[in-house]
Amino acid sequence: MKVTVFGTGYVGLVQGTILADVGHEVVCVDVDAEKIARLEQGIIPIYEPGLEGLVKENHAAGRLRFTTDAAMAVAHGDIQFIAVGTPPDEDGSADLQYVLKVAETIAEHMDAHRIIVDKSTVPVGTADRVRQRVSEVLKARAKKGEVGKALTFDVVSNPEFLKEGSAVADCQKPDRIIIGTESEESVEAMRELYAPFSRQHEKIIVMDVKSAELTKYAANCMLATKISFMNEIANLAERLGADIEAVRQGIGSDPRIGYHFIYPGVGYGGSCFPKDVQALIRTADGIDFDAKVLKAVEARNAEQKTTLFAKIRDHFGDELAGRTFALWGLAFKPNTDDMREAPSRVLMEALWAAGARVQAYDPEAMEETQRLYGHRDDLILCGTKEAALKGADALVIVTEWQSFRAPDFELIQRQLTQPVLFDGRNMYDPARMAKKGFTYYSVGRLPQG
Repeated sequence: MKVTVFGTGYVGLVQGTILADVGHEVVCVDVDAEKIARLEQGIIPIYEPGLEGLVKENHAAGRLRFTTDAAMAVAHGDIQFIAVGTPPDEDGSADLQYVLKVAETIAEHMDAHRIIVDKSTVPVGTADRVRQRVSEVLKARAKKGEVGKALTFDVVSNPEFLKEGSAVADCQKPDRIIIGTESEESVEAMRELYAPFSRQHEKIIVMDVKSAELTKYAANCMLATKISFMNEIANLAERLGADIEAVRQGIGSDPRIGYHFIYPGVGYGGSCFPKDVQALIRTADGIDFDAKVLKAVEARNAEQKTTLFAKIRDHFGDELAGRTFALWGLAFKPNTDDMREAPSRVLMEALWAAGARVQAYDPEAMEETQRLYGHRDDLILCGTKEAALKGADALVIVTEWQSFRAPDFELIQRQLTQPVLFDGRNMYDPARMAKKGFTYYSVGRLPQG
């Protein structure tokens, strides 16, 4: 099938590439000419495991093309994906200006029936707004004699459920494929598009458009709720003298709960959970509904991001000015370079405000950190995790990268001025750390050493 994808970010680039990989003819279009030029050269704008090789392979095979030419892109695809950003507006609601601009662009250039697919995460009612915007443009074109009155289109909601760090695998082997539409013709077209991904068992779930739009928000908000709830229980466990890791295993063994998204830590970040929780709260406010649970989830997460700094301040007192802290992990999660809403940013900014210096290392997010904060005297970006330790007063672990799981603890002790470790991801066993001579702080467990 011939497919057009507007937007070459996480969703658009991954979805377009995987569709091309199963044989569809895909054109990805973006207004950023520099990004398109780099993609043509095989330079990927994001870090996502497995993506670079697939982009190069499918581009070389001619199944995946990149362009800034919207007219050509609209002419190419019978199915037009809208996969542009929906950043939070000033009040936290989703900003739909880019989605609606793409809808206009499609309407301005289409000369035959098109299926317009909302792939971006959008509030309930967005498909109606897209449909209205396209209709308005087509009517204006008809008045000018550019198109006939018979030109038709359909708007489908097809939310993505990709996780940064495993987006390629999620796209290749989706858990479910949600299709929101009242058009049987569009359902059949989408079934054909996704047939290569539903061979083992049926993964397509068809529903009305508004239910599909709400499903995406409900899924992300449910996961965010699990994280915030577990962090709340961790804080309670710490004060009661319980071990949150034992509690986690105890409740995770219940199949009604499961082990996913119940790891205590320093809060969620990234481009999805914070934005989507806020957007659904704003949607609820707009219909005079008090989303109490969602507001509590958001508040708990914001407070949880201050946990590490509070532990550091409690240990060192008010004597933080002039101290140096080694930070392992800057990205909001492993296997990505994304620092949007990352807990590391809250911690670093609090340390700087207290007069401390940061020596940081992350396997992928160093360039992004430099872009965000520039060159400053109180931030040193180190080439290795070992280099970040030298002369620091303590080590702070913020992101649970695989390479941090079994470090050389003797080296850590030698490099630090004192053996103090603040673990925001509960990567190590407290008793073992105490035996090694560390003063060890974690989340939801009593301090050791």
